[in-house]
Amino acid sequence: MSAAKPSAAHLSAVGLSTAEPSAGSRETLNALRRVVAGASRSGEARLGLGVASLDRALGGGLAKGALHEIGPAAPRDGGAATGFAIALAVLALREGRQAIWIRPDFIAAEAGELYGPGLALMGLSLQRLVVLEVPRVRDGLWAMEEALQCRAAGAVVTELMGEDADLTATRRLALAAGAGGGLGLILRHRPCRAANAAMTRWEVASAAGERDGFGGLGLPAFTISLVKNRHGPTGQWRLSWDHHERAFVTAPALSLPVAATAFDRSSRPQLARAG
Repeated sequence: MSAAKPSAAHLSAVGLSTAEPSAGSRETLNALRRVVAGASRSGEARLGLGVASLDRALGGGLAKGALHEIGPAAPRDGGAATGFAIALAVLALREGRQAIWIRPDFIAAEAGELYGPGLALMGLSLQRLVVLEVPRVRDGLWAMEEALQCRAAGAVVTELMGEDADLTATRRLALAAGAGGGLGLILRHRPCRAANAAMTRWEVASAAGERDGFGGLGLPAFTISLVKNRHGPTGQWRLSWDHHERAFVTAPALSLPVAATAFDRSSRPQLARAG
């Protein structure tokens, strides 16, 4: 049985006005709503990435208790996207929580297995990592939703190939991340621009890094593009990951040597007729 709608006389008897709010009242109400919304955003827990311009664009850092999406800028950049996700997970574990990495069985055939020594070298301790393999994508999404609600999980990463998580699924994941307070990371191995409930979307490409002091491989470098940001601007940054300090550093632009212009011949190539 539905409740009866209160009459105007009843509302007046309890001291509630039935008149439409004036224009001034509506403006005041909207102003209060904006203040409350701004206060709620400023009170969100943030994960500082250590790069001033990047943290400013994110409103103080990457929002915790939220869902974020990482993908390669091109199919060949899957390794760079994975490396960026690992680095974010390392930063999220500063509070002593655990990292949970979820992957469907077929991901190994497509993208390769996780390499323990490599994860440890990046700074992700294997003692604080739980890897969960599931037979199907929907099992992985269910496991991610459950893991995100656990406050012991500082970061939950789930690998997907393409458009495997629709708007409804990502909304559930975003709500679960808000309940647990951890970092939810969807790692896609193919470029994807489908609509979802992620707060940020990143496209990552590999970048040439500097050599170390002995001429060997230096710090891994990424070109990261923030293509979706609900609370601020987008942009592009070139970063390196310092696995010793477990921190991002701004990667300097490389000045590659260029051969001098040859003045002893024409700048226009001579064409020879074949045959």
